[in-house]
Amino acid sequence: MPELPEVETIRAQLQPLLQGSLIVSAWSFGTPKFEQAEHAAGYRVIDLRRRGKYLLVGLADATVSPSTVASTDEVTRDLDRELVIHLGMTGKLSIDSRPGGSSPSKISAAFASRTRPPHRRAEWLLDDGRVLEFTDIRRFGRIAIVEPGGYFELPTLHALGPEPFSDEFTPELLRNAIRSSNQGAKALLMSQRVVAGLGNIYVDEALWLAGVHPKATNITRQRAVELRDAIREVLESGIRNGGTTLRDYRDASGATGSNQHQLNCYGQAGLPCVRCGTQMKKSVIGGRSTTHCPLCQRRR
Repeated sequence: MPELPEVETIRAQLQPLLQGSLIVSAWSFGTPKFEQAEHAAGYRVIDLRRRGKYLLVGLADATVSPSTVASTDEVTRDLDRELVIHLGMTGKLSIDSRPGGSSPSKISAAFASRTRPPHRRAEWLLDDGRVLEFTDIRRFGRIAIVEPGGYFELPTLHALGPEPFSDEFTPELLRNAIRSSNQGAKALLMSQRVVAGLGNIYVDEALWLAGVHPKATNITRQRAVELRDAIREVLESGIRNGGTTLRDYRDASGATGSNQHQLNCYGQAGLPCVRCGTQMKKSVIGGRSTTHCPLCQRRR
């Protein structure tokens, strides 16, 4: 499943391509998980943001001029709606730049009648003839149109913890959450309630880097600092390397990420730990495959 670095990579790629564009028409697969995609028609794209593993497309009324669209570094934006996209396990976003015709009417007609591949779940026709496409083989993704910040119908998004690079994500918050839960560090970090955007890959990597056992239910203040910093470090690496591609993930241009070549823990079971040489151990925690080093990550 795409995690924070993969979604952030896609967001950064699409931002300059979509900002200011008018969505003139939309198509959806026609099931409840995707049909709200059609409600984005008639709105102009103001910006693209990310919250955890969710892509948030800010929308404003079509009368807003592209020249007055707020820049992405401004905190306050006048939004009318938000298009929320969750990629699920196999979701992909891409832009088809082939023109659908030589006039707006021909472009719209070509969009309405175009042949769509079997796994296409949504499409948005832009005013210059380009099409933003959402493909999802396993259909675990989700699309919704909401009032700005109105995430009540999306419980996971609504209950997300702080962003990992924010000031709110402190070692104290992390330590207190681990100590007050019997889930263990990995399951807690995977829950999205303590920190947003982490999944199986980056949790394994961060716990290994900080020397924290996946089932730890108590950590020292110093270890909490190291774990907070490790989480940020592995996510920064993932973003810098364009995400981690193990099988399905592709960025908005169709390219694979390269962070899989930088992994020290995830998927390394049976291999020697690159830090101490001990054979890495595999287990299952919360139904998820987990790798850790029995020596570097001793349960204290």
